[in-house]
Amino acid sequence: MSELRVIIAGGGTGGHIFPAVAIGHALQRLRPGTQLLFVGANGKMEMEKVPKEGFTIIGLDIAGFNRRSIWKNIMLPFKLLKSRLQARSIIQKFNPGVVVGVGGYASFPVLHAAQAMNIPTLIQEQNSYAGKSNKILGKKANAICVAYPQMEQFFPADRLMLTGNPVRKSIAQMNVTAAQARIRFGLKDGMKTILIVGGSLGAKSVNEVIDDQMGAILKDDIQIIWQTGKPYYQLAMKRAEGFGTRVKVYDFIPDMELAYAAADVVVSRAGALAVAELCIAAKPVIFVPFPHAAENHQERNAQALVTNNAAIMVLDKNIKSGLVQQLKSLMSDEKKQKSMSANLRAMAITDADQQIAAKVIALAGSR
Repeated sequence: MSELRVIIAGGGTGGHIFPAVAIGHALQRLRPGTQLLFVGANGKMEMEKVPKEGFTIIGLDIAGFNRRSIWKNIMLPFKLLKSRLQARSIIQKFNPGVVVGVGGYASFPVLHAAQAMNIPTLIQEQNSYAGKSNKILGKKANAICVAYPQMEQFFPADRLMLTGNPVRKSIAQMNVTAAQARIRFGLKDGMKTILIVGGSLGAKSVNEVIDDQMGAILKDDIQIIWQTGKPYYQLAMKRAEGFGTRVKVYDFIPDMELAYAAADVVVSRAGALAVAELCIAAKPVIFVPFPHAAENHQERNAQALVTNNAAIMVLDKNIKSGLVQQLKSLMSDEKKQKSMSANLRAMAITDADQQIAAKVIALAGSR
C-alpha cells in the first residue's frame, strides 16, 4: 500500500480548526502512516492549536475580506496573489495525493492551486448556506462533504456527500455524567445550570446582556458556566464576584464535553461546529447567530434546527429584550427541554470525521 499524503487547508476560528484536526486523526486511524500537512493563515489560532495536536502546519500570508471597513481591503488582492504563489510552492514540495479544504482564509488559495495542478480536492462545507469561495471551488472539486440536505443549490449534485460536521472525539464519545461534570466545575450537583458560550473568540452582545441581567437570571436558583472569550474575561470576572460560586467564568473552555454535560440549557452562537456538537450533546439550546457572518450563514444554521423543533433562536438585534425572557421560559419548562433533546439527538451524526476520511482515501486511490 503506497504512502498517503494529504494537505488539510483552512482555519481562522475553532469552528474550522477542530473539524480539520478530527479529519486528520481519522485519516491516521484508517490509514496508519498517513503523512499530513496542515496549511493555515499566519497570525490565526490554528498556528497555535494544530501543533498541540501533533501535526505540522505552515502559515500563508492571507486575510479575509473585511465587511466592516472596506478601506482595510486595499491590500487584499496582493495578499491573495502572494498566498496563491505560496500555496503552489507548498503543494509542489509536499506532493499530496489529495487536498482537503475545511473553510477559512487559507482554504481557497490552497484548493485553487491544487485544482490547477490536477490534484484531487475535497471540500468540507460546514454551513447550511455555502460561502462564495466554496461555490467557486465546488465546480472543480472531486467531492463536497456537507452537513445539511438540499445543498444541490450550491454544488454539483453528483459530488455531494451528506456526512455531517466532524467534532472533537471527546464530544463524539462523551461519557461523563452531569454530576461528575458539575463537580469538576466546582458547581452544586442539584442546581439547574446554564452554559453560555460564544465560540472560541467569545460573543460581545451575548456577554453584555448576561452581564446586564445576571441578577434576574440567578433569581431562579440557577448557576452559570460563562465562557466569555479573552476580550470580555476581566469584566465578567468582576461581574461574577458578587455571586460567589454560582457563576464560573472562563475565557476559553478546552474540555467542552464537560461543559455540555454539566448544563441543562445552553446559550450559543450558531457556528457550524457549535451546531454539530450540540446535536451530539443533545442539550436544549438558544442560538444567538452572529449577525456579521458571511452570507448570514449562522442564522441559516440555527433555522435548520428551529424548523425541527430542536432549538430556539433569538436574533442579535432582539437580544436585549428576548434572550433572558426565552432563557427563563425554557429553564422552567422541562417538557420542552426533553422534547428538544430528543429532536437534537435525532439530528446528530457522530462519525462525520470517519466518513470524510474514507472519502479522502478513496480519492487518493482513484488517481
